[in-house]
Amino acid sequence: MPILTRRSLLALPAALGLAPVAAQAARLTDDGLHTEEWFLESFLDLKQDIEDAAAKSKRLALTFEQRGCPACAEMHEKQLADPAISGYIRQHFEIIQINMFGAREVTDLDGKVLPEKQMARRWAITATPTILFLPEKPAVGSARDLASTRMQGLLPPPAFLAMFRFVAERAYEKMEFPAYLAQQQPGASSAAFSTPAN
Repeated sequence: MPILTRRSLLALPAALGLAPVAAQAARLTDDGLHTEEWFLESFLDLKQDIEDAAAKSKRLALTFEQRGCPACAEMHEKQLADPAISGYIRQHFEIIQINMFGAREVTDLDGKVLPEKQMARRWAITATPTILFLPEKPAVGSARDLASTRMQGLLPPPAFLAMFRFVAERAYEKMEFPAYLAQQQPGASSAAFSTPAN
């Protein structure tokens, strides 16, 4: 007999074709970060995390946040609180939260092991929130160089969701994000949503 967990109960309405489950309120961690109950808890070995996500037909993304970041709080209270956005992300991605000034050890794809704050510097993370979208399959190198793209800063809800679609659909293989966004939202000012190169 299958074991019912909180996660399986939350997924039940979607499995039955019912309306999406309402998003749970973000909680604060001991580090003072807003977080979601569905964020992935792992040993922060990125090669293994990518493989585990791929086994579920998902992509891996890292969200970099810090204590007292107003845009991070807004992301949890607005973008991730929207069931349409969080539902899409949960279906297609595993998300790992990284504390930009944290001390947990992270193993990069090239085997380099550093505390979160040093890894954030290695990957040129200069603002929060930043979301780094990792490749579909592990490769040898730094996640900074191998990432499919990154979202630096907080995008408005439609563009925020569009960025996740951009990665899930692998549209980055054909175009830059502003062009994709313009296709999704005709008339949008794509320059306002451009993301810096890795």
